[in-house]
Amino acid sequence: MSRPISRPNVVLVLADDMGFSDIGCYGGEISTPNLDRLAAHGVRMAQFYNTARCSPSRASLLTGLHPHQTGVGVLTYADLPDAYPGVLNDRCVTLAEVLGAAGYSTWMAGKWHLTGSRAEPDAAWPTRRGFHRFFGTIDGAANYFNPTSLHRDETPVPESELPDDFYYTEAIAGAAVGFITDHATGRADDRPFFLYTAFTAPHWPLHAPDDDVAAVAGRYDAGWDVLRARRHRRLVDEGILDPAWTPNDRDPEVPAWADTEHRAWEARRMEVYAAQVEAMDRGIGRIVAALDDAGELDDTIFLFLSDNGGCAEGQGAGYMDEVGDRIDSMRVRTRRGERIYRGNVPGVLPGPETTYGSYGRAWANLSNTPFREYKHWVHEGGIATPLVVHWPAGIAESGVIRQQPFQLPDILATVLDATGVDYPGSGPDRGPDTGQDSDPDRAPLPPEGRSMLDAWRTDRTDPGHTLYWEHEGNAALRRGRWKLVRKYPGDWELYDIEADRTETRDRAADHPETVAELARAYQTWADRCGVLPRDQVIAVRDAHPSWIARQR
Repeated sequence: MSRPISRPNVVLVLADDMGFSDIGCYGGEISTPNLDRLAAHGVRMAQFYNTARCSPSRASLLTGLHPHQTGVGVLTYADLPDAYPGVLNDRCVTLAEVLGAAGYSTWMAGKWHLTGSRAEPDAAWPTRRGFHRFFGTIDGAANYFNPTSLHRDETPVPESELPDDFYYTEAIAGAAVGFITDHATGRADDRPFFLYTAFTAPHWPLHAPDDDVAAVAGRYDAGWDVLRARRHRRLVDEGILDPAWTPNDRDPEVPAWADTEHRAWEARRMEVYAAQVEAMDRGIGRIVAALDDAGELDDTIFLFLSDNGGCAEGQGAGYMDEVGDRIDSMRVRTRRGERIYRGNVPGVLPGPETTYGSYGRAWANLSNTPFREYKHWVHEGGIATPLVVHWPAGIAESGVIRQQPFQLPDILATVLDATGVDYPGSGPDRGPDTGQDSDPDRAPLPPEGRSMLDAWRTDRTDPGHTLYWEHEGNAALRRGRWKLVRKYPGDWELYDIEADRTETRDRAADHPETVAELARAYQTWADRCGVLPRDQVIAVRDAHPSWIARQR
């Protein structure tokens, strides 16, 4: 592996439930000038993949392992027999642990979602997995105006401390900026830093300040059909998509825009979603400005990506104090005492804290243009993510697009390659002590990823490495030109991903020998990485009804 001259800072920014084509530099009509500028002076990866769901993606991103190896195979469920523990285990180490042991300052702002212990610190809290400073939520989904499980380090932040105009996206960015400025003004040495900023935007609920929603008013009046065509055209024009790839038709469960009732209400849903993304981009601009002011921007590896594709999940209707399937992160009332209405009901305009809705399948179909499926599934719509990379000191070219395929475990491998830090057990003396080992026999699993440095610096192609996915029985493998994929409990499908990345022509019947070969390779990987049969996990769920309430 290559070794750096200096030890760059690392800033890793994660969006939540954002689709492949939402931001401007990936074809979207959402205004993201700060991300667009980073892309214009950096690299866009056109074929990078997440792991289809929030908690598993975060576990894989931070550890360089596949999620099943970390204990977070589905979400942060209680530790039940014969299922995933739902909490980071002691066989993985986080990027913060490894970099911190090598002399980096390590900070986190935003959503953690890697333990089910939301109120009492356990061994899987960010402060106990390598982060020196933390501001954010332990939960998954959050009320943007008054999130539950909000902590500063391990101390709860009481509602009384929140200003009247509190908005979580702004608070996350503010905490990240504070870490940078504190470091710039108060440090006594030249320690590099690792900053992990995990926004909840644009995950439901659809919450945004009135002014932000007003700024995008009318943008979605043309409807999802027209906007999907426009996004596809821009993606082709940018060179991100091959024009030979046939875009998928509108989801068959989604009506044509011309046949849609309540079009004004539908447009409003996407307006609020767009406002959430634009607020996140504004926060990213603040982080970039802080890096620039501190003289750190050029030698900072800045990465931006999303944890899964656009989310087609709905919301059951009813007031929060009446519905029976609430999860713990859902507030029943606002801080002013108003009741909160949950659900996607025409006439209930999303945006304010008195509502709790989602943008639905039709707009998720737009977010994932031109791909199939959504969050949860491992067809391209569920796992394709933008990856924007900015590092002027380490990447000579700028404004380039790279088509080499990579996935989440490759982030850790790349960062360690760029910083020259050894993974525990890989160096001449077993690498750095993470400082997290209560058990002296703790032996972290070897990382699964491969460095992207060469791909960032050149468009030279090589045979690549095999990519794997599994979530809730949905499974896939990508090797060379072929992608094997299934939607649980269905049969394997086979796509020539070089000729048909949009997965419009199933070739399984034409190449049964390839299906059989790749299916064997998939099963070998699944057995090695501890992927549990989906039927087994479902049986555990059915035996423990309280498990269902923790699924979001």
